[in-house]
Amino acid sequence: MRSRFSAFARQRPDYLLASWHPDTRPAELVLDESVGWQGLEIIRTEAGGPFDTTGIVEFEARYRLSGRSQTQHEVSAFQRTGGRWYYLDSTD
Repeated sequence: MRSRFSAFARQRPDYLLASWHPDTRPAELVLDESVGWQGLEIIRTEAGGPFDTTGIVEFEARYRLSGRSQTQHEVSAFQRTGGRWYYLDSTD
């Protein structure tokens, strides 16, 4: 999750697509350059350990848009495939 947040903050759609599970990945991803990502707080995790194949991350990401501070809250599902974690989708 932290690496995906960093990819949003650094405008790296290539990384975001590469870390998105093929079953749910969009064909393309255009990031809004006017969004200034400011911070990430991991609220909780479920599973996602070394012997798990799935995991959940609940987080809040802070960003600025049009001069206003905003927050994105999400519960995200991840799946490990071939030893690598992939973002599946938002579960909320």
